[in-house]
Amino acid sequence: MASYVILRGIKKIGVLMTTNIKATWREGNAFFGENESGGKAELGGEHIRPMQMILVALAGCSGVDVVNILQKKRANFSDLEIRVSGKRADTHPKVYTEIHVKYLIWGEGIKEKDVEQAIELSENKYCSVSAMLKSTAEIHSDYQILAPPTPSSPKGRGSAE
Repeated sequence: MASYVILRGIKKIGVLMTTNIKATWREGNAFFGENESGGKAELGGEHIRPMQMILVALAGCSGVDVVNILQKKRANFSDLEIRVSGKRADTHPKVYTEIHVKYLIWGEGIKEKDVEQAIELSENKYCSVSAMLKSTAEIHSDYQILAPPTPSSPKGRGSAE
């Protein structure tokens, strides 16, 4: 159940939504996370580490935005893959200080202007994960538009560098 708080600021009126999760210790450094709607994630141990999950969250958050924007622009794309790498500080709390996001987009006749605008809107307006990470990290991104997949392509995708 989400709860809402009305905030009245000097320049904006907004609504905050509270999100609740539960993380249960399994063993060693492993945890099992669940959200209120039944979503599940294994963290630590042999699974994705918590700091890696932040990069997954950035890719997923931005990816949803980019897909939605490109679909609204009627871009003819068949697949999107987002690769994220991050450099962390040497001292605790070892936050990310530099992040690189690479968008690989497969399709035909995709306008570079549309891709650039979709990425810019995601990173600077819509993606809340990006907004939070910008307080400690420089985020750089680029993209590559690739030929649509062929039946002989690995995993159904065209080649990417």
